[in-house]
Amino acid sequence: MKKELDILIIDDHHSIIEGYKNVLSKNKNYRLRILKANSCDQAIKAINKAKNSNPFDLIFIDIQLPSSQDGTITSGEDLAKIINKEFPQTKIIISTMFDSPQRLDNILKTIPHNGILIKSDSTAKIILKAFDTVLQGKSFYSKTVEKIKNKIISNHEVLDNYDKKIIYYLSKGVKTKNLIKYIPLSLSALEKRKNYIKQLFNVNGGDEQLLIEAKKRGFI
Repeated sequence: MKKELDILIIDDHHSIIEGYKNVLSKNKNYRLRILKANSCDQAIKAINKAKNSNPFDLIFIDIQLPSSQDGTITSGEDLAKIINKEFPQTKIIISTMFDSPQRLDNILKTIPHNGILIKSDSTAKIILKAFDTVLQGKSFYSKTVEKIKNKIISNHEVLDNYDKKIIYYLSKGVKTKNLIKYIPLSLSALEKRKNYIKQLFNVNGGDEQLLIEAKKRGFI
């Protein structure tokens, strides 16, 4: 009898979810129960429900997702951290369109994961290979991630969760002086972090230039 697995696919594109479901259904080793979520809010509902039933064995998470209605969960990155805290045994495969070295460096270093797939790399064969590899307790990276991972300097500076929240809320039109309503830091600490981001991005101008560069690097 095939082993049963509970899978959650989180992506805001219905066609991608259906594509993953069709590919995963071709595996020969497991019987799958697949749930889907199109947003952070739907994902949280599924995660909370799983607390009282069966934890997920594997979750695919898209990085770029509509934020939760209350604004506390702004991306798939936040979801990955919540899932890792609530279900440390659950395998996480990050799926993303971002392929810039700095963005992938940040994902590799700051987001809990067992595998990372660049969507442009993700053929049916690659998805099934990632699925099997991660369930065997190994890490899996698609070819673009592997190439960049091998070039990354180990002490390269990255943005932490607060830094990325600053970029997110600035992109939504929140003024720096009002960031304290959304991020539990003092205004002076927020200003220092914003200056650090500008230095890291080589930005000499104001917030508009910072956001342009953040978008180029895949942080928006």
